[in-house]
Amino acid sequence: MLCCMPGVAFVPALLVSWSSAAFIISYVIAVLAGHVEPLVPYISDTGTKPPESGVFGFMINISALLAAITMYIRYLLIEKQNESSHFVRSSCNMFTLCVGLMGCTGMGIVATFQELAVPSVHDIGALVAFGSGVVYITLQSIISYKSCPRWNTYFVCHMRMAISVISCIAFIPMIVFASKISMTKIDWTPGEK
Repeated sequence: MLCCMPGVAFVPALLVSWSSAAFIISYVIAVLAGHVEPLVPYISDTGTKPPESGVFGFMINISALLAAITMYIRYLLIEKQNESSHFVRSSCNMFTLCVGLMGCTGMGIVATFQELAVPSVHDIGALVAFGSGVVYITLQSIISYKSCPRWNTYFVCHMRMAISVISCIAFIPMIVFASKISMTKIDWTPGEK
């Protein structure tokens, strides 16, 4: 089975490394080109104008693929562990995978439809990506608790749940503040709202 093959643990590490590189590289290009201010721009702002938009789109699409592979490996791992322990329904595991894959689709939409080119599609993709991501990690945290103590330590479960809670808390103001913005714009002049 794929999840039990030696070496598949590199996939989540590759996902984190590649995604970090995508954000950092597009940020550096955008700052050097003068397209964004160096102090804490939105992630999407760093991938809006060429040439950084091409780099951002390409690398985030690869990140979405790596995330989907990571989630599938996690799904297979839980299925394999569940054969002997029966700690979670297979349908719950499948539902969690589907939610995660929805998030990956949202990432692909964000990468493909730039913030200024098609803002409504970009924003829907971001909502799907972040919303599904929060639900996915919360469901994975619950599955982790159900598999304790045989397949996880309580420390790992508590850490996963802490990340889930922080993500849920961060998601709420993201929605509130994003809904208050009436236009998408990078270059603001003094006096504009």
